[in-house]
Amino acid sequence: MTQSPPAEFDITDMTWPPPPFQQPVPPVTGADGIRRFDGITYATTPGYRPRLLDVQLPAGEGPFPAVIWIHGGGWLDGDRRYPPPTVPAALLHGAALGAGLALVSIDYRHSLEAPFPAQLHDVKAAIRYVRRFAPALGIDPDRIGVWGESAGGHLAALAGLVRPGSTDAETLAALEGAHGVGTGDTGVLAVVDWYGVHDLPALAAHPLPMPMPTGAEFPNPYEALLGVPVAEQAEPARAASPVTYAVPGSNPPPFLLVHGTADGLVPYSQSEALAEALTGAGGEVALQPVEGADHIFLGSPDIPAIVAESVAFLARHLGAGA
Repeated sequence: MTQSPPAEFDITDMTWPPPPFQQPVPPVTGADGIRRFDGITYATTPGYRPRLLDVQLPAGEGPFPAVIWIHGGGWLDGDRRYPPPTVPAALLHGAALGAGLALVSIDYRHSLEAPFPAQLHDVKAAIRYVRRFAPALGIDPDRIGVWGESAGGHLAALAGLVRPGSTDAETLAALEGAHGVGTGDTGVLAVVDWYGVHDLPALAAHPLPMPMPTGAEFPNPYEALLGVPVAEQAEPARAASPVTYAVPGSNPPPFLLVHGTADGLVPYSQSEALAEALTGAGGEVALQPVEGADHIFLGSPDIPAIVAESVAFLARHLGAGA
């Protein structure tokens, strides 16, 4: 027996081909008053999995300032639902929501699906989507920040720095991409970057720590990201490096860089280099060392304090509670 479409379904609203994104559906509200939109398709590309995002809204009236969370995983792994194992999801999510921030967690294409700049294209598409559908999502489109860790920190830094004034118009268009909601402002007001990669050419000689993940042979994450060996192809590595876009006249947003001083995967010097470039560009930057901590803050005795400092920075610059 053929079922009738739902009452709100209107075939006159359909178009062909369908748009490369899905509109938000009504949220689910929990007993705690937090509203959740789960698994929204913000961009599609034939031959690739749909890119999804989740939105969580604090209890109460919006619209709320929003932070877009970008997961790590060497551009090879990870998904939007899981912070690094040292940072419980309940801690990270709860801190952001408790400060009056909407939290948008996004997936993006991994490097063996598509090399750079596909990952930045997806982050930019997510920002455009949130801005386009801000009223339905309960978000203030004028108060958006980004927060990422490791590979996600790299992408958060690029999202903040790739903007008018940071490079020529042709390069800017190539890095913005046209996925999902194809046009629109992708600027952000603040960036929190945990132990991100900032200068890929400088990492060419840095050996990857051993042991690496077991199972299938683990590819070099930098070569997988670029599609070429970093040491042999300086231009792609430079183009994927946030320091390239921290230049005078770029008007960068405020940055908080948090990095373990004993990080064996992404050296602390990577955040020192970006802090120096941002200062030279006239930007506001705070570099917070985590003494003795390795990658993902392993060895740090106070992860909640790191999360609290990061959330406070975002809340201040996004005007949470205002």
